[in-house]
Amino acid sequence: MPTYRHYLKLRYREIMSITGKVITYLSFLILGVGSTSFIYGDIRTFFSFFYTFLLTISTGIIFRFFGRKKEEEKYEKLNVQDAVMIIFFVWTFSIFFSSLPFVFEGMLNIHQAIFESTSGWTTTGLTMISDVEIISRTFIIWRSIMQYIGGAGFALIMVITAGSMGVGLYQAEGRTDNLVPNLRDSAKIITGIYLIWAFIGILLLMFISKLPFFEAFNHTLTALATGGFSSKNFSIGAFDNVSMDIIIMLLMIMGGTGFGVHYAGAIMIKNSYRNILDYKKGKINKLEFKERIRMEPFFKNPEPKTMFFILLISFIFIFLFNTLNIYGVANGVRHGAFQVISALTGTGFSTVSFENWNLFALLIMTILMILGGMMDSTAGGLKLYRVYIALKLILVQIKSFFKPNGTKFHVEVYKGVSRKKIGFETLRDVIAVFMMYFIVYFIGVFVLLGYGYTLEDSMFEYASALSAVGLSVGITNPNAPLGVIWIETLGMYLGRLEFYAIFYAIIKLIRDINFILNKKNKLDS
Repeated sequence: MPTYRHYLKLRYREIMSITGKVITYLSFLILGVGSTSFIYGDIRTFFSFFYTFLLTISTGIIFRFFGRKKEEEKYEKLNVQDAVMIIFFVWTFSIFFSSLPFVFEGMLNIHQAIFESTSGWTTTGLTMISDVEIISRTFIIWRSIMQYIGGAGFALIMVITAGSMGVGLYQAEGRTDNLVPNLRDSAKIITGIYLIWAFIGILLLMFISKLPFFEAFNHTLTALATGGFSSKNFSIGAFDNVSMDIIIMLLMIMGGTGFGVHYAGAIMIKNSYRNILDYKKGKINKLEFKERIRMEPFFKNPEPKTMFFILLISFIFIFLFNTLNIYGVANGVRHGAFQVISALTGTGFSTVSFENWNLFALLIMTILMILGGMMDSTAGGLKLYRVYIALKLILVQIKSFFKPNGTKFHVEVYKGVSRKKIGFETLRDVIAVFMMYFIVYFIGVFVLLGYGYTLEDSMFEYASALSAVGLSVGITNPNAPLGVIWIETLGMYLGRLEFYAIFYAIIKLIRDINFILNKKNKLDS
């Protein structure tokens, strides 16, 4: 009868096999992006990526070698624990290897490079590069690609390639957006939505804002990923282009919108076309037409309404008490709206500096960054789905006080095209994520305070890192102390994977290693 040690060995072989496969894919992505340096005649940059490619593919081959199984060995489907380990290894190794081109180029030291890579994959947008306008265009593309793929998540790619085996991976990365019953089909739909918006964004920026393809490509990818990496030191403000601001705001909102909501919107458009035809043909009357539209799941999703309400209220406050006085009416509206959208969606693009902003406006921006975008979007933060549920349950608790004893409330919330009952597990998830977020947040803030930064700056900067936003008041820079660099790196990493996947993986790894070592010690004795 197989021992637990044998069982553990088999599971780690599968973990290493899948991890090695993803690392191998990553190596070819690194080589592909590095090859763009030939377009710009920059051979040195190519070799920085080529050396990274060799190290990455070698590691992938080693993992797959140790992950191979004998023909007689059978392996069960991935469970959640295996998936958590794979997600942990894939993200950790991807961040490390993706940082190496910056090191080989001599652009950043290893601490700064890992920060830059983490900021890329987690779609944060904080940077250690002091002058992004003088670096090779290949590195600009690399930063954009990291954010675009990081926004979708490795789990999405693994689900498409692994099929049903990828269910656990999908859940381990903090995703719940099953648009259709088949998860693999859901992943393909999400990928299609993501690619279509990228295509639309590039075209809009090229033909309406008159941007070159290079600028349109990079800013579309990082806007949709709600990442915020730019090819300009002054971000979007460097272009001083009103049409570009509007298009980027649209892309940021689309990136901060959950894929389930996107899908519900697409279904609504399809059904609306059919309803219009039925109405014109006399198959339904005006009342039935309105009722069909009203019953569409898209309009029943609470997150778009919550996002609109928060954006509107925040914009009014920031405009009246801050941007109106600094920039006047027209530019006050423009810059106020852009910064509010950038903060809530977790993008981190900016059109102005925050040097002249008052503390009230910075506090609102900090709160927006903490709240974050919609669930199952590319945005970070607490997520509006959880915020809505928390507010809904508070109202239920207040109402229950005025109802007769024994009255029970039944709470249901639409998410995408499906209706979900809010039960104990959902409430537990909301409380757990909220608690862990604020524990990590206050630890980060205290560390920044320890380095002598002000309370308001520390709260703003660490909210930006933990919620994967990328807006900065100046704390994050190449000359920042190592402690600041690493506490922000840790915040970006934990925030992107929503804390528990990382903690579970580390605890499981330690327990498994201890079990194997203790077993060996017993055998030796």
